[in-house]
Amino acid sequence: MSDGTGVANRLVPLLERVLGGPLPVRLRGWDGSEAGPEGAPLVFVHSRRAIRRLLWQPNELGLGRAYVAGELDVDDDLYQVLRTVTPVMQGNPARRQLSSEDRREMMKTAVLLGAVGPQPKPPAEEVVLTGEKHSKERDRAAISHHYDVGNRFYELVLGPSMVYSCAYWASDDPRYTLEEAQRDKLELICRKLGLRPGMRLLDVGCGWGSLVQHAARHHGVTAVGVTLSEEQAEYARKRVAEAGLEKQVEIRLQDYRDVADGPYDAIASVGMAEHVGAEVYGTYARQLSGLLRPGGRLLNHQITRRGPERTGPSFIQAYVFPDGDLLPLATIVEQLEEAGLEVRDVESLREHYSRTLRAWVNNLEKHWDQCVELTSPGRARVWRLFMASSAVSFELGRISVHQVLAVKPHPNGRSEMPATRGAFTSVD
Repeated sequence: MSDGTGVANRLVPLLERVLGGPLPVRLRGWDGSEAGPEGAPLVFVHSRRAIRRLLWQPNELGLGRAYVAGELDVDDDLYQVLRTVTPVMQGNPARRQLSSEDRREMMKTAVLLGAVGPQPKPPAEEVVLTGEKHSKERDRAAISHHYDVGNRFYELVLGPSMVYSCAYWASDDPRYTLEEAQRDKLELICRKLGLRPGMRLLDVGCGWGSLVQHAARHHGVTAVGVTLSEEQAEYARKRVAEAGLEKQVEIRLQDYRDVADGPYDAIASVGMAEHVGAEVYGTYARQLSGLLRPGGRLLNHQITRRGPERTGPSFIQAYVFPDGDLLPLATIVEQLEEAGLEVRDVESLREHYSRTLRAWVNNLEKHWDQCVELTSPGRARVWRLFMASSAVSFELGRISVHQVLAVKPHPNGRSEMPATRGAFTSVD
């Protein structure tokens, strides 16, 4: 329809009022009408319910709910669509406030489209936590929501490495695989920690046990891995047993705050600190510092945010990392040093994470039907949107990921650190 009465024709001016500027995508309505800039990425609006969600939540969360429910979809490259809408979905500070006139016009359009009604229930995949924030019980529930969705699902998405953190792409050879990049990341961590036979390693948030196994097998350490996910712990213990590493590796279902058998020679925290929360990050830093021997090293691998803290409802908080926080790099360094550690090396792997996420999205889409069968259509859509949007955010420089290497100095200041970075940064 081109007479201005089609669904898409009515939606474009409504959404432009919300955005405070031109719509960056082209729309196709449930009636088949299209409107918006020619050649722009195409977004399907399959249902009036999507409009109703946006009336109640005219923000990232409303869009995310509509996508998870299948009421919105994309016809083109999802990455291209996300690159155009990410500034809006992530709270563009330039976005203007809606006026009374804007709201009247939006409601008039919604009435004409038959989209006015009670607020739709959120998709079943949305999490609502109860209890005190960052209590041990609530943290356990948050971790369970994210990780206890079936190990087979994670096998399909992550691949054989079963490593759920940024890989280290040490080669541009097209034959170089995700599994090789994850192996090289594990080795990089072990080298930064200076692992040697006989050392004790603690892996905080050990996932499915890949790092502790690598460190035990290739560096001769004894290792303890802790996780709050029952499914991760069960899977990791099985892998340890199959590898014949039971005398070297122990997997515990344990909160990091309850670890009390230090000192350790080295501690790794890889992709776990995002769950900790800004309110208790100092507790986290002090706990890990207290578990290290003098001269011991901590490798903290963590997604960081650039720019001011985001406000308002968040898709990530509601569907992926409930109660999680992204902190600025400066805050992380400050908290670690206030806990008695000395930061010795910081490395950004921002581009590495985008490439990793794209590899995971490829795995998800390759095994889409299986992933849907193992979880739900909504859960698979959550993961596709989460990983693709995160890849775009890394590419745009909105977020980053840093490996922060710190040491606990001896009372006399001795660090036991090598004189040059080259001693621990090479994986060749």
